[in-house]
Amino acid sequence: MTTTWILTANRSSASLFESDWPGKSMRRVQDIPHPQGRMQNRDIDTDKPGRSFDSFGQGRHSMSPKQEPTEHIAQQFALDLAELLNKGRLTHAYDKLVLMAEPKFLGILRAALDKNTASLVVKTVNKELLDVKEEDLAEYLK
Repeated sequence: MTTTWILTANRSSASLFESDWPGKSMRRVQDIPHPQGRMQNRDIDTDKPGRSFDSFGQGRHSMSPKQEPTEHIAQQFALDLAELLNKGRLTHAYDKLVLMAEPKFLGILRAALDKNTASLVVKTVNKELLDVKEEDLAEYLK
């Protein structure tokens, strides 16, 4: 029997399911909360950006960060999820992988996977489906 792991995720939580997909049975393996993903940039970064002088002249301007704090938190969560999926692959807990997430986070998550785990991805769904019941989740896998 082929075991498929199905990960539904967004920036603030994820759920991992196990299935004999494309069959019918599906069970929730783990819920992974990430409350930091709900924070806004203003809640995370309370300091004002640094200031810098212009190359020419006497003007000064604020420096913008290379990455928004919320993006950094999302990347860290994606790395944590990728580590969970990598460990599952190494222990042969699954044979196939399905990723379901809103488009931007799905891209971050795919980039966080190592190449061996990424090769097990058989389907991606660009939709946030965290609140979907297990029996309804199968509809999105068709």
